[in-house]
Amino acid sequence: MTAVNSGNGALAGIRVLDLTRVLAGPTCAMMLGDMGADVIKVEPPSGGDDTRGWGPPFAAGESAYFLAANRNKRSMTLNLALPAGQKLLAGLLEKADVVIDNFKLGTLARWGFTDAWFDAETPRVVRCSITGYGSSGPKAALPGYDFILQAESGLMSICGEPDGMPTKYGVAIVDVCTGMLACTAILAALNARHSTGRGQKVELSLYESALHMLVNVASNVLVSGRGGGRFGNGHPSIVPYTTYAAKDAMMALAIGNDAQFAKCAAVLGHPEWADDPRFATNRARVEHRHLVDGAIAQALAADTADNWLARLKAAGVPCGRINSVAEALADPQTAARAMIETVKHPAIGELKLIGPPYKFSATPAAVRRPPPMLGEHTEEILREELGLDAAAIAALRRDKVI
Repeated sequence: MTAVNSGNGALAGIRVLDLTRVLAGPTCAMMLGDMGADVIKVEPPSGGDDTRGWGPPFAAGESAYFLAANRNKRSMTLNLALPAGQKLLAGLLEKADVVIDNFKLGTLARWGFTDAWFDAETPRVVRCSITGYGSSGPKAALPGYDFILQAESGLMSICGEPDGMPTKYGVAIVDVCTGMLACTAILAALNARHSTGRGQKVELSLYESALHMLVNVASNVLVSGRGGGRFGNGHPSIVPYTTYAAKDAMMALAIGNDAQFAKCAAVLGHPEWADDPRFATNRARVEHRHLVDGAIAQALAADTADNWLARLKAAGVPCGRINSVAEALADPQTAARAMIETVKHPAIGELKLIGPPYKFSATPAAVRRPPPMLGEHTEEILREELGLDAAAIAALRRDKVI
């Protein structure tokens, strides 16, 4: 798998085989592609990645969901249930540096790609397996779904209003974070290969990622045996740290220390709050959460959000307007940081995508390829990477291998 148009990305020359679907695995592979790796996405001929059908919205038949997580990849179709498909996969694996899969536990081994096969045939490849619950434990055989893991891990229990129902995040946050963690782990394994000369197997699971995401909330429970409740938009350990209604719009305050609170109090016209024993320290403010929040809400209701935000920011108080997604995408800061990029898609034409969030000074990340159409590069990959001629490729199509 020769890197194609990789420029001078940090991972130029690294070959990645993406056997994943939906979000966690594709996000991981896309990040590697952003950094310059040559990524081949292998999809089943009948429909491809599940997310190709997840919509609306669609653009020229391509789902917005699929477009979000599959740039910087080439797509080929391959029926891995057939021995001929497995043989082609073996050829691709032998040329890869990294292979990522999110099959059910034991699927690759059932096709003949056991740990022993990898050790013997592809000793330098870094294998990343993303599952629902890991390879051991009573739930190991179960499939993983972001929504279910948000429920089981406790994440939903800490989202929502205190007296309301548990609430999921607005995006598949466990999938996204698992993909990011998988990318980090793969990079670490590639680095280790420099000294060992060998690849290794890296395991990620949605379950373990979700527990990892509990961070300070999990620590609170482990340390005190208590905590983990819902605070709406508030914070369990910091006050004021929530949303408020100004005269015309919603805004957020994030007061991280007592000095910031004193500045906030002065802007709101109540400098005396900084000396009030109920307000003076964060610990006191947490203990008098409802009193503090009520007083701030009453003050903010007297003027517009823009006026308050300008004055609070000038005083060094962390605050912000609660934007819609469209407003955030249209923010001048978004443009200044090149976080929306336009690429040419073969069916859609001009396609806008979220740009890479990681900025390298010497080896820039880039959107080099649009998200591929299903099987768009099948013949190119079979010809250039595996040396198949037109007759062999035609036979594979006839036998429904591709």
